[in-house]
Amino acid sequence: MPASSALEEIASFSDVPLEVQIELDRRGMRLRDILELEAGSVIPFPKTAGDYLDINVGGAAVAHGEVVVLEKNIGVRVTAFEART
Repeated sequence: MPASSALEEIASFSDVPLEVQIELDRRGMRLRDILELEAGSVIPFPKTAGDYLDINVGGAAVAHGEVVVLEKNIGVRVTAFEART
């Protein structure tokens, strides 16, 4: 199938909502520490601006990204897409 035809076929699904997951980290915590959490508590993670992470859609890795700082927020800059076979 020519690339342009495949893109046109995919475009017909462009309004389908998908869940995008970007995981900064996973952390184990003791129950004692969880019970001490309150509004305003901070759970530190080792990721900083410039670190790389995976971008998943529907549970499958589709791209890689880089943590960026946007004023007072953090975001993810897409740096590469997963190769498809």
